[in-house]
Amino acid sequence: MNLVMFMTRVIVVGGGASGLAAAIVASKGKSNVMILERNNCLGKKILITGNGKCNYWNENQSVNYYHSYNKELLEEVITLNNQKKVLDFFEHLGVIPRIKNGYYYPYSNQAVAVKMALVNEINSSNIKVVTETFVKEIKREDDKFLVITNNENFVADKVIIATGSCAAPQTGSDGNGYLLAESLGHKLIPVLPSLTQIYGSNSYYKEWNGIRLNALVSLYEEDEKIREEKGEIHLTSYGISGICTFNLSGLVAKGLAKKKKEVIYINFVDELGISNKKDLVRWLDERNEKLGNRKVDKLFDGFINYKLINLFLKIGNIDKDWFWNDLKEEQKLCLANMLVNFKFNVLKVNDFSSAQVCSGGVALTEINIKTMESLKVKNLYFTGEILDIDGDCGGYNLSFAWISGILAGEAVREDNA
Repeated sequence: MNLVMFMTRVIVVGGGASGLAAAIVASKGKSNVMILERNNCLGKKILITGNGKCNYWNENQSVNYYHSYNKELLEEVITLNNQKKVLDFFEHLGVIPRIKNGYYYPYSNQAVAVKMALVNEINSSNIKVVTETFVKEIKREDDKFLVITNNENFVADKVIIATGSCAAPQTGSDGNGYLLAESLGHKLIPVLPSLTQIYGSNSYYKEWNGIRLNALVSLYEEDEKIREEKGEIHLTSYGISGICTFNLSGLVAKGLAKKKKEVIYINFVDELGISNKKDLVRWLDERNEKLGNRKVDKLFDGFINYKLINLFLKIGNIDKDWFWNDLKEEQKLCLANMLVNFKFNVLKVNDFSSAQVCSGGVALTEINIKTMESLKVKNLYFTGEILDIDGDCGGYNLSFAWISGILAGEAVREDNA
């Protein structure tokens, strides 16, 4: 059996965004703090956020951008005071923001700038970092925690579990934190992929592969609209991707897990201000008259991607060499309906390997939402993705990582004991 190598006051399990924030804040109270990280370096996942630019914050911190089975508790987390703590935290780190439409990036537009600001602070705060260390078990013994790893054992007064989720396992997130949480008496909200691609059930998607465009995307569950997104969508060989899709994917995954029918409707001409097929036919009739009765495919030149219109002509059994005025009214309506209300039958969401985050995790009802301390085990804390909070694209998942890490770090500080 491994021997105890080190005794410390605070152990942070996981050196990602929330774990680093927690360790830095905890160390300011002169506490002895140690980070146990399974990778060979800290902050690995930070480097891939925001397409390598690290969208680390968003100034619009409405709870509507966050999701949880206990959403009523979010109001106690996403507070103005906690938002200020995050901005003060990054100012102290020396990160200068480049703000675009409310999105915060490091001024250099490089995710490594955020990672190194955190790592430099870790090093200057004398926080002990032990890498390539996998936590196998955490035991509560008397008033201490025994942390058993693949290398050595550690003893701590307080433990913060900041292991992340199952998303992006290439960064070291394999769901081990969920097992640790369950072993310590916590129940999990079902963990599902979120912020990921959605697969459709039709076979012709390969014909629209590679198209990127702006659209209005509406999600229906059991024939009831539950959310819509407006913005860029990517059409792929298997279905749909892009920010709009990602923001719907968590709801889709939850619905499918409950065996509910999920259907997405896409309006490809929303930016024209057209929302129904009859209005679109009238608009096309007027356009065709101005242009002198064009062939069908030529009528759409300049505002609909040629691959998309050719696919829709094929689905509608309409010859592209036919003239618009020669089409029957039902053919015009059929084509218009696909453009304004295309029905995308959902098959599944992509798996954890492609997901940016996960929904589900440790229930918020089982923690003190103001400190992130477990209500089941004294001096045990949870931060970041392991909790049942996930956010939309736009920096919200990192936002919660910082908030939860700072709150836990404050709670375990020796000067707050």
